[in-house]
Amino acid sequence: MDRTVRNQYLIIITFLCILLVLVIVGSMVFGRYKISLVDIGNVIKNRINGTYDDTLKIMDHVLINVRLPRILLAGLVGAGLSISGAALQGTFQNPLVSPDLLGVCAGAGFGAALGILLFSDDSVISSLLPFVFGISSILLVFFLAGGQGRTETLSLILSGIIVSSIFNALTSLVKYVADTGDKLPAITFWLMGSFSNTTYTHIKISIIPASIGIIGLLALRWKINLLSLGDEDAYTMGINPNRTRWNIIFFSTLVTAACVTVSGIIGWIGLVIPHICRRIVGGNHGRLLPVSCLMGAIFMILVDSIARNLTLAEIPIGILTALIGAPFFAVIYRQSKGGM
Repeated sequence: MDRTVRNQYLIIITFLCILLVLVIVGSMVFGRYKISLVDIGNVIKNRINGTYDDTLKIMDHVLINVRLPRILLAGLVGAGLSISGAALQGTFQNPLVSPDLLGVCAGAGFGAALGILLFSDDSVISSLLPFVFGISSILLVFFLAGGQGRTETLSLILSGIIVSSIFNALTSLVKYVADTGDKLPAITFWLMGSFSNTTYTHIKISIIPASIGIIGLLALRWKINLLSLGDEDAYTMGINPNRTRWNIIFFSTLVTAACVTVSGIIGWIGLVIPHICRRIVGGNHGRLLPVSCLMGAIFMILVDSIARNLTLAEIPIGILTALIGAPFFAVIYRQSKGGM
């Protein structure tokens, strides 16, 4: 990376970091309960000093216990899904790849539906089942695609389609037998994706696996560039392409499963955001993955702010990401005339 490109990259990263901070502050300000920047400053000052002001009791609760965990979780999910999408697109050399390619979202969806059907929707088991079944999807793909042997990209994709179909069918079965007055609406709402009722517990559930996955992908970002050269050239460059490919898939699955577990199924962000970032910084994954991570967090926080402020009845965020992402992706595809 020459000095000019490096400087441009640093400027972009700095700009995105500043924008992320502004978006977080803006999301804390805007809402049905209006809070000013001065109020935020007073709440933070009281928290730091350990003082108590009864006039700020409601504001403190709204900021610290309602908006802050929701903003943090939205940023984490947006960053995780975006970097997973960028990594998988580079690994499979296909710009149409998204984090749900290998059945992770379908597996997590079945786990959530099963948890809501059989257990209390706020129980520990119900919270863990989406993550367990999300991870199990990659184990099934690993088995179907040939395990440790040399694995073709087409085999992975076909295995992912099979696993997704199985879990989607099982989810439909759970919905079919679910109580239409209670369980079925809860399952349907979860599958549409939402950050409503977010607490710090959700962050505790997802932060460790998501962080491990994101750090793992960032550590492997240079090897993704080598995979684009082909397996033979990758071997000559000193890496095992099959092992590297599975490592990337594992970390991407870990991130995606952790995100879907706490947010429900949110589509398009892992497909669209990497395309936007690729147009900004190019196809070098050493730059693309960090930028995708930041851009995804910004985008998800913005969309979540729209979801909770646009109407009195909160719109599921999966609907908004589809309404925003699909037309935007269509424009990108149209401009490239299908030559992505």
